[in-house]
Amino acid sequence: MAISLSTSLLPNTFQSNGNHNQRLTRVFLNQPSNFSRKNSKSENEISTRRNPLVASAVSGSTGGQSSGLSEDTVDLLDTVEVFDLNGNGIPISDLWKDRKAVVAFARHFGCVLCRKRADYLASKKDVMDKSGVALVLIGPGSVDQAKTFAEQTKFKGEVYADPSQSSYEALRFVSGVTTTFTPKAGLKIIQLYMEGYRQDWKLSFEENTVKKGGWQQGGILVAGPGKRNISYIYKDKEAGDDPEIEDILKACCS
Repeated sequence: MAISLSTSLLPNTFQSNGNHNQRLTRVFLNQPSNFSRKNSKSENEISTRRNPLVASAVSGSTGGQSSGLSEDTVDLLDTVEVFDLNGNGIPISDLWKDRKAVVAFARHFGCVLCRKRADYLASKKDVMDKSGVALVLIGPGSVDQAKTFAEQTKFKGEVYADPSQSSYEALRFVSGVTTTFTPKAGLKIIQLYMEGYRQDWKLSFEENTVKKGGWQQGGILVAGPGKRNISYIYKDKEAGDDPEIEDILKACCS
């Protein structure tokens, strides 16, 4: 089936003109066109930091496992608060204190790539259920944004909001222009549009997403039972960087 990229998928994005780079940036990064060079440089510096908190560093596209986090990191996570769809705050570590859970961290609630991640994980929820494993998704944004995401995606797991992005900072997930605007991410977005997925532009351009979430990457961890029991952590290297589902199931359900 022939599809015009310039009209059907991402209007005016791939037209060759003086605004080519600017339009690509706005489509894939969900940021205003006047984003300053100073902020871009700052975010790039964040994106290149190595994570000193994970005992066994996660690298490569296949993900990696860690037998634990430093005591300081575990203590820090215990102070991080996320909010359920009713607006009730809960320490993030309580999500796996008394159970094992697969916890996915979205880029932001409007992100088309995150909607695919939600389906990708939910497709194996029956396997997780048989093993007594909870499926959780956390996004940087408001409770109202989380509600909209849950309603639109019909996500089968639990959804929580992290308005302050404290969990992302504690786990040191990468953030920056160079981790968001990549050829691989762009091609994946085109593929997802062809599959019928859509970005929610209203959510994507809400103020808190533009200021904080637009450049943020996420990850996936398997944790519990027990606050200090984090057995697997995968940190996205770029937008749309999902680990192999077999690796997640091996960590949570084997």
